[in-house]
This record gives sequence, structure tokens and C-alpha cells, in this order.
Amino acid sequence: MDNATHDIANAPQPSTAVLARRANPLYQLWRFIALNVRFVTMIFKGGH
Repeated sequence: MDNATHDIANAPQPSTAVLARRANPLYQLWRFIALNVRFVTMIFKGGH
């Protein structure tokens, strides 16, 4: 278990810009729309 704790402690931390983007509702809306478009594209290409 010590190895996992050590790995988590040494994980890279997100930058200030990344944290700001994650907290931005417009950015979140854009990512949500992009993800849904990707899903719909995969569904239609798969013939489901």
C-alpha cells in the first residue's frame, strides 16, 4: 500500500489554467456537447 500512496503523492498537479478551464461552465458545456456528438457519431457509424 505504501507504493500506491507514494505514486499518488508524486502525481503531476494540474496547472492554474487547467483548473480555471475545469471550473468554467461554458467550457464544460462545450466539452459536453463535443462528447455527445462523438457518441452519436459512433452510434450511427456502428449501424445500431
